[in-house]
Amino acid sequence: MRHKPDLSHYNSAKPIVIKKSDSVFVSGKNSLLKNKQGLWELYAEGDPLEIGLNTGALTDSLLKKQQKIFFSKINDFIPSSFQQRLLRQFLRWYNRKLYLNVPEEYQTEIYGVSEYTSDEFNNIAPKYQRGLYLHGAHDIGHALQDLALVGCSSFAVWNEKTEDGSLILGRNFDFYVNDAFAENKIVAFINPKEGNKFMMVTWPGMVGAVSGMNQEGLTVTINASKSKIPLIAKTPISIVTREILQHAKNIDEAIAIAKKRKVFVSESIMVGSAHDNKAVLIEVSPNKMDVYDVPNTDQLICSNHFQGEAFKNDRRNQEQILNSHSEYRYERMQELLSENKKVNPETASEILRNKNGLKNIELGYGSEKALNQLMAHHGIIFQPKEKRVWVSANPYQLGEFVCYNLDSVFGERKSDVESFQIENLNIAKDPFLETTAFQNYKKFKIEDHKIDSFLDKKETISPEFLNNYQSLNPDYWVVYYKAGLYFYQKKEFKQAQLNFEKALTKEITTLPEKEQIEKYLKKIKRKLK
Repeated sequence: MRHKPDLSHYNSAKPIVIKKSDSVFVSGKNSLLKNKQGLWELYAEGDPLEIGLNTGALTDSLLKKQQKIFFSKINDFIPSSFQQRLLRQFLRWYNRKLYLNVPEEYQTEIYGVSEYTSDEFNNIAPKYQRGLYLHGAHDIGHALQDLALVGCSSFAVWNEKTEDGSLILGRNFDFYVNDAFAENKIVAFINPKEGNKFMMVTWPGMVGAVSGMNQEGLTVTINASKSKIPLIAKTPISIVTREILQHAKNIDEAIAIAKKRKVFVSESIMVGSAHDNKAVLIEVSPNKMDVYDVPNTDQLICSNHFQGEAFKNDRRNQEQILNSHSEYRYERMQELLSENKKVNPETASEILRNKNGLKNIELGYGSEKALNQLMAHHGIIFQPKEKRVWVSANPYQLGEFVCYNLDSVFGERKSDVESFQIENLNIAKDPFLETTAFQNYKKFKIEDHKIDSFLDKKETISPEFLNNYQSLNPDYWVVYYKAGLYFYQKKEFKQAQLNFEKALTKEITTLPEKEQIEKYLKKIKRKLK
């Protein structure tokens, strides 16, 4: 695939960036600023090439860093150079027609951004092709290995369920590469020549939308569902949602855009609309589409399974409900929304940050059954009628939720570059950040990484290490399961049995994981006879 977009009718002069400080960069009317909460705020305007080139020029060093982080993660997954070569050949073949499914305006913007990416990874693909591939990374990872099937959770409430009757939406975006990947979050404010002005939360190099709102008060967020492996890449889901943000003003127009595009994975797109004062789910898969719109209701909840008639009884969807943590998080959102009779942005943030299970049971920290799995790339809250949006600062959705108002961002452009935030409407950071439990969770993540390496290499683990590991996150089933695996490897079956049994007293994430532990216990009983 050597295709490039047609740039003949654009001015392709490279922008000149003025560095005002380490955290403020300006290029004409375009700017990039790091606010005091650590979020990068990007403002870009113009035709697709201008937006792409300015975004690339302003985010230059972040862009190079982000690709390094992403491709080093692939090296972790696939250390062998022979397998990496196979992966490159596969990607080239798999993505051979990707460009036919990405609208020209976004190909042009991706091209502009890609001019600023590093030459370091040209062995994977040339810059522009690599930029295109990365827009399908969420979809390809999700299709090939269910990599992105961590648990995004989202909800919308309106009418009787909010204080003033107008729509509020909240969502956690749990796409996790590693902590470094989420370090440079960008809140992008885009003022295109054609279509709506809009904002989205993104990362360097990404022009697709995973969470965003436009000036008409239309919002989009995406939640992955169970997919079969498609035979060829089509339109990346984030490009479909970007097109909706830029070119739709209400639910009907959003549905019309989704209908036009062929996707290659299964996703639920939650669309909220100030014009309609409600939200719906556009459920899409490679072969069909459905709109889940419940009449006479004032709330909508979405985790990682389909709810509409077209997919409800689909075998893959049924398996997803049975074998994943999607249904559990769905029920937890229902429970929390029934406890909060009237939702406002603050209560929405509390729901997104909730770490407990059904009936408030302790799940341990980092459980995928929790709405807050302590791994989110970002949490976001929308109030479409007011054109307000709150974006979480690091870490995860625990940092301050920073408030922006689209009308004021796209109103008068000040000559001085300063943060767009409306400080008096920010939502304070989660008090959990100041607790010993949070410090222990950070230590637990390091030790959890170590124990995986010990188990892989079949190394000896000291009793002190195991005791400390378990004490850092005592309610989490995984700490007993991994200790059980260690003792099982060592043929210390009595100790393995004790740990596996202890794991079963905790809330285990999925049915297959629970069955796995029960299988080990059966084997141990046979060996101990």
